[in-house]
Amino acid sequence: MKSPPNLKFWQLWNLSFGFFGVQIAYALQSANISRIFATLGADPHNLSYFWILPPLAGIIVQPIIGVLSDRTWTRFGRRIPYLFIGALIAVIVMCLLPNAGSFGMTVGAAMVFGLFALMFLDTSINMAMQPFKMMVGDMVNEKQKGLAYSIQSFLCNAGSLVGYLFPIFFTAIGIQAVAPKGVIPDSVIYSFYIGAAILIFCVIYTSVKVKEYPPEIYNQYHPVKKGEEKANIFKLLVNAPSAFWTVGLVQFFCWAAFMYMWTYTNGALADNIFHAPTALHEGKVVLDTASKEYQAAGDWVGVLFAVQAIGSVIWAPIIALFKSRKFAYILSLVLGAFGFISVFFFQNQYLLFISYALIGCAWAAMLALPFTILTNSLTGGHMGTYLGLFNGTICIPQIVAAALGGVILSIFTTPGQAAPQVYMLVFAGVLLLIGACCVLFVKEGTADRGKEVVDVPDSEAL
Repeated sequence: MKSPPNLKFWQLWNLSFGFFGVQIAYALQSANISRIFATLGADPHNLSYFWILPPLAGIIVQPIIGVLSDRTWTRFGRRIPYLFIGALIAVIVMCLLPNAGSFGMTVGAAMVFGLFALMFLDTSINMAMQPFKMMVGDMVNEKQKGLAYSIQSFLCNAGSLVGYLFPIFFTAIGIQAVAPKGVIPDSVIYSFYIGAAILIFCVIYTSVKVKEYPPEIYNQYHPVKKGEEKANIFKLLVNAPSAFWTVGLVQFFCWAAFMYMWTYTNGALADNIFHAPTALHEGKVVLDTASKEYQAAGDWVGVLFAVQAIGSVIWAPIIALFKSRKFAYILSLVLGAFGFISVFFFQNQYLLFISYALIGCAWAAMLALPFTILTNSLTGGHMGTYLGLFNGTICIPQIVAAALGGVILSIFTTPGQAAPQVYMLVFAGVLLLIGACCVLFVKEGTADRGKEVVDVPDSEAL
């Protein structure tokens, strides 16, 4: 089997540049969705339920996209058509979602609209995101994969940094950060508008600059074994490399933890740091989402998530210095766990920089190491399908975490008091510690598929 040729740095850069715009959209979603639904009137105990549909749709859509893209050959490319379509849908939804409270709908109707908008947004973002990982698998040789995924990680975190800071930036230049009850502030709405514009520009750039291999060249680098083309998804799962399952177990606890971060950070800060006033909502004591303190906490969430992104950018190249991927993986998750747990003890908004920088260490590992380990374990013509299936290790834990979030929060809630959402961040830290323990089950340094085993030196992995 021939190996793909070495690519120049800027070829690797162009291959992933669109990831910058996609990640801005993802950052805006993860930092602001709970704020949006809480502003629309969602009960904190029900807040996590709004996150169920997006990963549920993703677990269905992503494998389908993977299968279809494996079988797609057009003059526009193999993966790029799906990248472009996903980005286009995301842009449309980004312009509609933050206006859910401004269309004159009832509270219930606005939340239903927002729920389905979120589902389409998350699905389309993932539809646009997956092709970048697939193109690295298609076009980059084993020696350069670590560098390629490092570039993706850098662009991912740079995009996150921009997306997270948009709301507080617009607030700083005078755009309103508060609005009437049930209406999303202009600073958030404008953030989504600008993010949508950057997303479509970046995707167009990648679509123009990247020329995927035609079938005859691709098949030289990725020969398909006899009967492999006809393999269905279930057969592929049965024959999946062990890394698919062991890394997937780690992914379960990691992504559940981050689901709780996205869901409950706003409420935790509003209560513990900004001391937002409370109000009665359907007979329950809740934080007053129309208060300036609550919305200020929402802006600070973006700052802390940006600190997380910076921590991830700094930590990502350090990961590459470790001889053992397993040790780097474990250490990163443990640091992230301490970051989550420390939020409970810090009462100063600036001390939380430490917490979220440590969380960024875990995020860096989650972005780079699973896909490096997995793609080095795959051979043949089903790279896209496997990566689509692997997305289930991201979606399933989010579904489970979202379904159980309200139940777990109710355990910590005292009647007559606002829900202590900071406890959910402590719980997230515990989940990361469990994930770190599960890394011990990952086979390091081997690529296996069925009975086939290929050695992959540590030096070739991120």
